[in-house]
Amino acid sequence: MWTYDYSAESTARPDRIFDLFRDVTTWPHWNPGVEWMELDGPFAAGTTGTMKVPGQDPLRMRLVWVEDDLGFEDETEIPGAGVVVRVRHALKDVGEGLTRITYEVTIDGPAAGDLGPTIGPEITADFPAVVAALISQAEAATSLR
Repeated sequence: MWTYDYSAESTARPDRIFDLFRDVTTWPHWNPGVEWMELDGPFAAGTTGTMKVPGQDPLRMRLVWVEDDLGFEDETEIPGAGVVVRVRHALKDVGEGLTRITYEVTIDGPAAGDLGPTIGPEITADFPAVVAALISQAEAATSLR
C-alpha cells in the first residue's frame, strides 16, 4: 500500500467547499487534472461515474463515502494495473473561522508495492495547486454572499 496526504486551511465554511465538491461540473474550474467528470446518479456513496484526466482515456470511478460538509472519497481501479486508487477529500472545522481541507490518497492492490511509488507522486503532484484553487474559488464565492 502507498499513501500520501496534503492539507491546507481556508476561511470558507465547510458547507461552501462541499458545494464545490458536490457540483462535479465545476471540478475542471479549480482542478486542471480533471477535463470533465460525470456521475451516473446523485453525489452519494455508491454512485459511479466517469472522469477524464488530461492525456488519458476516461476512467470509471465510484464514490465510496460522502458526508455533507465533511467530504467524500472516490475509488478508481486502474484497468489492467492491479491497483485501486482512493482519494479522500476531508473537511474539518478547526475553529477560529477556519476549515482544514485534507486530500489523502491510498493506492492498494496486488501491484501497489511496485506501482504506488511510481504513480502516487504523479497523482499527488498537483495537490497543493488544486487545493489552493479550490480555496480561492470557495473563498471568492463566500465573499459574494
